[in-house]
Amino acid sequence: MNPLASRKRILIAESELNRAHLVQDWQTLADEAHALADEVRTIRSMASAAASLMAGLAALRRKKSVPAEKPAWWQTLLKGGQTISSLWSEFRQRPKQ
Repeated sequence: MNPLASRKRILIAESELNRAHLVQDWQTLADEAHALADEVRTIRSMASAAASLMAGLAALRRKKSVPAEKPAWWQTLLKGGQTISSLWSEFRQRPKQ
């Protein structure tokens, strides 16, 4: 066997070893990524529960606000007219051009 052929075989064997190591490293990295994702999901659910608890406690501690003064009947009528006008202008058929 000449030196060039033996060098080629050595390089091919080394390449196969490197491929096997790469596959193993990739699998290890994927497993660690899955484990990290599981930890993030756990932390996220605990943070969500803590936020809900804090919001509930804050709502319980909040004092009831004084009810606002009832608007005059003409203000209610005017606001209703404005709403109807804006809805009419949005939904009416446009003239064909």
